[in-house]
Amino acid sequence: MSDSEYHAKAAAVLASVEAAVDRFLQDDVVDIDAHRTGGLLELGFPNGSKIVLNTQPPLHELWMAARAGGYHYKYVDGRWLDREGREFFEALSTCASEQAGVRIAFARNA
Repeated sequence: MSDSEYHAKAAAVLASVEAAVDRFLQDDVVDIDAHRTGGLLELGFPNGSKIVLNTQPPLHELWMAARAGGYHYKYVDGRWLDREGREFFEALSTCASEQAGVRIAFARNA
């Protein structure tokens, strides 16, 4: 993948997460505070916990730091996967649901 392809795909992921957070707030599901600075997106939950999503351009990866741990994702066959083959949006949904105290789901192109 070229650098420009990576940047486009990584930006689309962050935009998708931001759109989902906006929907959760609008639909009164959960109030998650999203703050984005360049390739870093910080999600703040009502209990004070955070999930940090960060692009890693030199490695062509996305990183996620949550209470459950830190995860690195590479773009493989149209999906962002960690070393164990776990998909990014699935992992984000699990971690965010745990930290929000309510079931929420993130998906590509949200």
